[in-house]
Amino acid sequence: MIDPKLLEILACPACGGELELKDDKIVCVKCGRTYPIKNGIPVLLADQASPAAFLQNARSGASPDGTVGASHSHHHA
Repeated sequence: MIDPKLLEILACPACGGELELKDDKIVCVKCGRTYPIKNGIPVLLADQASPAAFLQNARSGASPDGTVGASHSHHHA
């Protein structure tokens, strides 16, 4: 478990954003990168980070199921 006080002083090495703990990983609330925790130690290396899938989908306009624009096409007769 990561001490919440530690998270308050740490910042994302990629963008400087605030970090929070989610599902045993550290997630940047600004850019969405996730950082692993190995043996109880956060690995805050930008080259070890993985981008969050939900942020990639939001930027591309895709819905969570991976379809793009399907919810916006309505046919009226």
